[in-house]
Amino acid sequence: MNGQQQKAGQPQNWPMQRSRLRRLTLDAMLVSLALVLAIVERWIPLELLVPIPGLKLGLANIVTLVALLRLRPSDALIILFVRILIMGTITGLTAMLFSLGGGMLALLTMWLLSYWEDKLFSAIGISLAGAAAHNIGQVLVAGLVMGEPLLIITYLPALLLTGIGTGLLTGVAAVPVIRVFARLPALRDLNTPRADKTQR
Repeated sequence: MNGQQQKAGQPQNWPMQRSRLRRLTLDAMLVSLALVLAIVERWIPLELLVPIPGLKLGLANIVTLVALLRLRPSDALIILFVRILIMGTITGLTAMLFSLGGGMLALLTMWLLSYWEDKLFSAIGISLAGAAAHNIGQVLVAGLVMGEPLLIITYLPALLLTGIGTGLLTGVAAVPVIRVFARLPALRDLNTPRADKTQR
């Protein structure tokens, strides 16, 4: 058949369908991992060490960073959005809005910087910028929701300072995962062109 040996009953666009299925499966696995990390960090009493309301390690952001740098921005957006929606059923609407504002601004910032990955910014640098943007987004949403614009002046400096530590932690944890992602043969066709360049 046109010089090609196709399996009986297999559609011609099967490779594309298989790639989409693998991407969907991988996204679902990463959403599950992000949810586990988000739940685990709720058990860590970080506010006892640093008395700043809403302060978290941001462990789930490791998954977002890996997806952004080694998959597609759309994958990172889907993983972030689904994770926030599911966690919102546990934390409530207000906390979900805080996470949504911070997460979206962080993702946008990291996406813009990702085009200069390994040129001007490392994965750790992108993570630090994302952590700062996340804190800014959260405080802005908090000021709007609570009608307290002074929250920006009160909490933002402290959150930005602690964001250096959380962003550094996220970046350091994501770096080895990013390297492995670029080398896994099973994920080769799902990686971004930047991942292929990193592997060479």
